[in-house]
Amino acid sequence: MSNFCLLIGLAMGIAVLSPSVGAAEKRITGSIQVIDGDTFDVGGTRVRLFGIDAPEGDQTCTDVRGQTLRCGAFVTTQVRDAYRGKRAICKQVDTDRYGRSVARCVVGNVDVGQNLVASGLAFAFAKYSRDYVAVEKTAIRAGRGIHAYTLIRPSKFRAQKRAAKTAAAKTPAQVGQNGCTIKGNISAKGVRIFHVAGQRDYQRTSIRTSKGERWFCSENEARAAGWRAARR
Repeated sequence: MSNFCLLIGLAMGIAVLSPSVGAAEKRITGSIQVIDGDTFDVGGTRVRLFGIDAPEGDQTCTDVRGQTLRCGAFVTTQVRDAYRGKRAICKQVDTDRYGRSVARCVVGNVDVGQNLVASGLAFAFAKYSRDYVAVEKTAIRAGRGIHAYTLIRPSKFRAQKRAAKTAAAKTPAQVGQNGCTIKGNISAKGVRIFHVAGQRDYQRTSIRTSKGERWFCSENEARAAGWRAARR
């Protein structure tokens, strides 16, 4: 009998000490400040929206005529206009490697992640969740938002940037007369393309200032002047 009571007592103690599933969820509420298409500050807490992946701020896309557009900046602006200052209620799912709370958020009882995917302002991040995959397919078929253009998924864009940085670290950059290293080339068809050190065609690209080609000191400077980034 005493052993039975001891076992019951231990079980009760474990039940008290063990957190419930619900207790593990952190609730985050507050006014939204939009950082980019899938990252908010909610009441002062940095939140990465769960299950979605929006284009990076410097990510570009092309339209049916081949014109380069700043789709990443467009998405950030659209999301900011839609959600800035609104009150969100979020439930944390995880914490990412940057220390951000990965969370599902609702505004006015509407799932923010689902709404952004449905509007064509973000992709479903199937690597982590398949919750919005069907929603994304519908948005693609309807050509909504970013799906009216050609662009790679943000995860692939980030991977390419990391690879370019790694290659650039191994490849000495050439320097123009102005001390800058980014090459603003003009193709035979008149397309203005800039190359950074480490990209495939960087070393073999020559700058002919007599043809209007030039050196740039930053990618933002090149884009502002009308050049787009080389894809490889």
